[in-house]
Amino acid sequence: MGARMLIALGVALVLLLLWRSVFVVDESEVALATRFGQVHGAPYGPGLHLKSPLDEVHVFDRRILTRAYPGESFLTRDQKALSVDFYVKWQLLDAARFMQASGGDADMAGLRLADIVRDKLKSAVAGQPLSKVLADARGTLSDTAFNDIAAAAREFGLKLIDLQLQRIDLPDDVATAVYQRMQQSQIAQAQQLRASGMADAEKIRADAERKRADVLADATREAQHIRGAADAGAAAAYARAYARNPEFAAFYHSMQAYKNTLGLEGDILVIAPEGEFFKYLHGAGGR
Repeated sequence: MGARMLIALGVALVLLLLWRSVFVVDESEVALATRFGQVHGAPYGPGLHLKSPLDEVHVFDRRILTRAYPGESFLTRDQKALSVDFYVKWQLLDAARFMQASGGDADMAGLRLADIVRDKLKSAVAGQPLSKVLADARGTLSDTAFNDIAAAAREFGLKLIDLQLQRIDLPDDVATAVYQRMQQSQIAQAQQLRASGMADAEKIRADAERKRADVLADATREAQHIRGAADAGAAAAYARAYARNPEFAAFYHSMQAYKNTLGLEGDILVIAPEGEFFKYLHGAGGR
């Protein structure tokens, strides 16, 4: 019974040592081993690893992390109070330095970095008017200030990826003035677009009228040309017909004259019946 107990204890001890000696690192992580609070050995990449049972393993995320932080009340150059929220993106650069600077606590490192960002933002906002701060995604933070923050992040073993304002809260009177200015800007832009549209409409209308006049002129000219050609053709046809039968031509002309002069309401003609004009009427009566 005693031997079995010793064997069981031995197996349990081996399993415990094995459990304390094997660990797995994910593809998005990096790990460090510490012995008695001090970093021991090089960082561990993805995969299965062995360590001493005396070592403690600390695993860190190698992906880009984003942290959002509420801002403080900043004062612009034109004495406008702002409450600014911002976010910071970073990525682990040096696991050993990160461990030494923050004890491996990402939240602690983020808070210390956020304090530096607040100081830089406060200085940047204080040197610019409200309108410029609102128009800049980084709150007019200069490249030099951004590089200073990036250098501070490297001291924590982090690589600064981005830093931008997330939200800006304005006091009621300032917000009202800003909204009124935005409204006036939109109204001015709408009026400009409306005037431009009306000018374009007038131009299109004038162009259409010009084209219409050109089409009508071309059509009238073509119609006159066709009418002239038709009249010339008709005259030629009449001339050929009259040349073949002069007596018929004289009769036809007399009939046209009778049609145009006789039988019109209100007209009075005083003509001698023996004249040449009534030649064909007499001939019709004699027959």
